[in-house]
Amino acid sequence: MASTLALGAVGTAAAVPPTVAPGARSIAPEADVSHHGHVSLWGTGLGVWLTSQNSGPSDLTGATVRLRVSVPLSGRQVLPAQCLQADAQTVLCRTGPLPADGSRQRQLALELQLQGRPAEVVVRIDTVWNGGATDRNAKNSEHEVLAPATGDEYVF
Repeated sequence: MASTLALGAVGTAAAVPPTVAPGARSIAPEADVSHHGHVSLWGTGLGVWLTSQNSGPSDLTGATVRLRVSVPLSGRQVLPAQCLQADAQTVLCRTGPLPADGSRQRQLALELQLQGRPAEVVVRIDTVWNGGATDRNAKNSEHEVLAPATGDEYVF
C-alpha cells in the first residue's frame, strides 16, 4: 500500500495512510491439499507414486509438491514435464488445477536414480506452494517415509 505525503500549514510533512474502503480486504482462500502414495527402493532406483487432491473449500489453480531424498540423486534425472530437479536431493513437481471437491486427483510417477546402492532411503514429501491458500490440515500433505532396499512398497 502506498501512502501520500501531505504538507502541513507550517511546511511540515506527514505521511497520510491510504484510505481503505470498508469490506475491501481480500480473504485468503482455504484449501486442504493431501498427498498419498507409496515409495519403493531397489538397487539404485527409487520409485515414487503420488496422488494429490484438494478437499476444499476453495479451488486451487495448482500446487507444488516437494520430494526430498536422504541420498543424493545420481546426476541429472529424466523427469516428467511438470517436474524439475531443484538440487542434488530435491525434486519439485506441479500438480495442475485441484478442484475443491476432490474430484480431480493428480497422479505422478517418478523413477529416480540414486548415487550408489543405499540400504535405505528416507523420502520427505510436502507442499511447498499452494497459491497462497491456508491449509489448516497440513499434516495430510507432509510425509516422511523410510524405504529399505527391498523393492517393497512403503505407503504414505
